[in-house]
Amino acid sequence: MQTGSPLLLASIDSIRPVFLIVMGISLLMLAWRLSKDAGRWSGRFMFSGAILLAVGYSVVMPLYEAGKIERMSEHVHGDMATAMAWHVVKLVTMNTGWLFFGLGLALHASVFGSRPSREILVSSPQ
Repeated sequence: MQTGSPLLLASIDSIRPVFLIVMGISLLMLAWRLSKDAGRWSGRFMFSGAILLAVGYSVVMPLYEAGKIERMSEHVHGDMATAMAWHVVKLVTMNTGWLFFGLGLALHASVFGSRPSREILVSSPQ
């Protein structure tokens, strides 16, 4: 009698969509919490980027992993226009989401703002 490892039941291919969904929802909750304390535009950028990333990670990417959306490759078995449209949706949601989320974080951290100048005190020899 051969006993298998229980880890074989949870292969990486079956866990990946669940991980993507959890990651998208977690990112959305993190951005929601951060945008409460953020300024007006930094919160908007951060939260809109998180919404786009949540849609990308929680909807589009699991559909790709499940095979419900055909991937762009040399051997497209279905409609090429539909595969191209889903590829564009994936690119726009993920790249624009990371751009907006990163811009919101940068604005929240005042990366682009002017900082008060620090005077360097140099002691002169007497």
